[in-house]
Amino acid sequence: MPRIIGLFFLLGASACATVDAPALENETARAESTAPLAAPLPAPTDTPTPKPVNRLSIDWMREQKYPASDLVIEQTLTAGSNYKRFIASYQSEGLKIFGLLTVPNGAKPNNGFPVIIFNHGYIPPAAYRTTERYVDYVDAFARNGYVVFKPDYRGHGNSEGIASGGYGSPDYTIDVLHALATLKQYKDADPNRIGMWGHSMGGQITLRSLVISKDIKAAVIWAGVVASYADIIESWRAPSGGGFAPGARGWRGSLMNEYGTPQENPEFWNSISPNAYVADIVAPVQLHHSVDDSHVPARFSESLAQQLKRAQKPIEYYPYAGDDHNLAKSFSRAMQRSLAWFDQYVKGK
Repeated sequence: MPRIIGLFFLLGASACATVDAPALENETARAESTAPLAAPLPAPTDTPTPKPVNRLSIDWMREQKYPASDLVIEQTLTAGSNYKRFIASYQSEGLKIFGLLTVPNGAKPNNGFPVIIFNHGYIPPAAYRTTERYVDYVDAFARNGYVVFKPDYRGHGNSEGIASGGYGSPDYTIDVLHALATLKQYKDADPNRIGMWGHSMGGQITLRSLVISKDIKAAVIWAGVVASYADIIESWRAPSGGGFAPGARGWRGSLMNEYGTPQENPEFWNSISPNAYVADIVAPVQLHHSVDDSHVPARFSESLAQQLKRAQKPIEYYPYAGDDHNLAKSFSRAMQRSLAWFDQYVKGK
């Protein structure tokens, strides 16, 4: 009998074990079923994060607003032969930008005087002075009945901001487009008769402005850096002191490090080059260049002239032999041609 009882005890213990185990499993299952679900892992993707649009992009610049501001007379200068001279200021991206302003004497026409926005070439920003350089150029336009405004790009003279250079940054063009909007509403100016003149780096700024704004009635460019970015990158180096603000010399390398070379990424380099958009230009363009220019090759203007002709745009190109970057020997002839161009397409003679 004792042996039977021991066997029953073992059987009972074994039975209890087989009954309790499923109960524990069920409790665990219920606990797992009521636990909060973990957030799913993001699906793997091979799509790279798109780069922000570069501010040099023509499309980006076209999308921006360039509001006008008041043109404030800061200083009255000695008058010219038949015009008044002032230092004036306006606003560009919250910066106070200065410039040289001339206004013809005499009665203002009903709709205002015709205007020329004057885009100067490279001058070391620290050495730049509003009333120095280009004196004869401004005088020639001012004496012939034009309001002339020569903006001091940011970082030049007393203008606020940092001088960032004319090729690796859109800042100078932005300053000019704000000047254009400001002159459109200036009390002595005719908003529908505004031309633009540019020299060297100012030629690049003028060309860029032409493919962004349709408010420019005509343009004249002397010895302009008007080649495509691929051509500038691959085959041009400005002479020492000939085109880059301090701190802006590395723009080529910086852009190539980020976007690759023009051969590797032509889409990007075309997107920032106004030459890729010449078909959109509405203003007649006149080009002047010395074939012996040692600073900016004449083929830049020759190439742009060909591009404009292919796009069936009104274009005149004048090469000059035996002259320099400033067309010093041909100044009178080049200025007469420039005035005739502006008189025809801006004054409307």
